[in-house]
Amino acid sequence: MEELIFKYFPQITEQQKALYSKLFPLYSEWNQKINVVSRKDIDNLYLHHILHSLAIARRVSFPAGSKILDVGTGGGFPGIPLAIMFPECNFTLCDSILKKIKVVTEVKEALGLKNVNAIRMRADEAEGTYDFVVSRAVTDLSSFLPWVWNKIEQGKKEGTERGVLYLKGGELNEEMAMAAKKMNIRQERFSKSDISQWFSEEWFKEKSVIFIKR
Repeated sequence: MEELIFKYFPQITEQQKALYSKLFPLYSEWNQKINVVSRKDIDNLYLHHILHSLAIARRVSFPAGSKILDVGTGGGFPGIPLAIMFPECNFTLCDSILKKIKVVTEVKEALGLKNVNAIRMRADEAEGTYDFVVSRAVTDLSSFLPWVWNKIEQGKKEGTERGVLYLKGGELNEEMAMAAKKMNIRQERFSKSDISQWFSEEWFKEKSVIFIKR
């Protein structure tokens, strides 16, 4: 099923292809010890987790040298697939659950990903600032944004708008409006991109990437 990645990202290198191909055996092995992906869902790893994560790469191409914080990474999504796609960027993957961070650490070491740092912590404990924050629907946006908003540098990075990239499904307009009101930021900073415009599989219908410009 790694062919899904090659289909939508034909420009990736042979080294990147090799790394994506290693993900299924690695996660299959670790998932038997520590359940980070639903046991019934592991066969859909490339569609439901890896390609879903890479929708962010269709919305924003991270400039080289970008610092990216993945909040509530779980088993490493979206951070691990994105770190393979953007080897010249630095990724910090955080989760409050130690066993999940253990899996992320083992996977990144097995792949030799030098641009990934996995830390057990809550998002509001993250130190320093970042160019982008990414996440897969860990909570409502009104709860999520206060954790990370002040950790994002303002303005542009090499001409690319900095901000939050949030993967979520369903009807999101009301949620975005409520988050904008709570954070006292203009609603024009929020934009929603339907993933189905990039990936044709049925599973992506009603799934979106929300971008909130910092």
